[in-house]
Amino acid sequence: MTDTPARLLNLLSLLQTPREWPGSELAERLGVSPRTIRRDIERLRDLGYPVQATMGADGGYRLAAGAAMPPLVLDDEEAVAIAVGLRAGAGHAVEGIEEASVRALAKLEQVLPSRLRHRVSALQNATVPLTWGSGDGATVDPHTLTAMAAAATGHERLRFAYRTGDGTRTRRLVEPHQLVSTGRRWYLVAYDIDREDWRTFRVDRVSEPFATGARFAPRELPAADAAEYLSRSLSGSQPTYRVVATFSAPADFVASRLPGWLGTPTALGSDSCRLDTTTSDSLEWMAFRLAIVDCEFTVHEPAELVEHLRGLGARISRAAERCPQGQGT
Repeated sequence: MTDTPARLLNLLSLLQTPREWPGSELAERLGVSPRTIRRDIERLRDLGYPVQATMGADGGYRLAAGAAMPPLVLDDEEAVAIAVGLRAGAGHAVEGIEEASVRALAKLEQVLPSRLRHRVSALQNATVPLTWGSGDGATVDPHTLTAMAAAATGHERLRFAYRTGDGTRTRRLVEPHQLVSTGRRWYLVAYDIDREDWRTFRVDRVSEPFATGARFAPRELPAADAAEYLSRSLSGSQPTYRVVATFSAPADFVASRLPGWLGTPTALGSDSCRLDTTTSDSLEWMAFRLAIVDCEFTVHEPAELVEHLRGLGARISRAAERCPQGQGT
């Protein structure tokens, strides 16, 4: 391999694997002499990569971990694997990693060659994940998330089609401020140009997003941060309920069956616990979530949730009664 820059990138890619490489093996892999490998190692060190060497007749090299590492070099398969994994984390709001997934995915997709972007999209489109979803069938397109993240980071105005809660379709031009994940849904906090005011948008209702190229100076958000603004916006647009329920199961068991944003149950003993939380989600959804915890439970409030549970229980009982005796699933 006579192309020095290409050879250095290939050498760096090999050194990033968690093993020690004898100089002779590196030379054979790259089709050069051991002397060339030694010179290339020095070039990488000059560029800031901490390459460690072991003594011996053959010698060996490995890339040491460091706090200030230069950019990683990924081969095609590694880049595709990382992009697909990040899309899965971003598109299905995996609690704890969703926001970081979007930021990393936006950066990665900006530098992926078109041939690799096509491979990532093809693999993503051919894969159907099994998830609990958001309770209302809403899904988020990772392309939409990354387009919004890139526009917000670059302070670039964004256009998109938007479907409101009643089904009305509109076109929006906004100055995107920040994306916020609630664990089950993504929201965009942005300044709406046409309405001359701040707005929040559910990302699963957004389609056809594209950055206009027009830059803007960030405005001052009328809240401490985007999360606080979203919380105020949601609490003002839909009712909030206090939900109190006790479960005949240990607190850690119940916590493992409920989404973390509902809060942590309080242990009442070794085999019982109490959940006291507030939610702005639909009571139909809350009834379903409590029913699939897989233990006995009692709802103390609100009364409307108790009624939804009675209705859900009655429908399930009627469905079971209509099944012929002995018929399997």
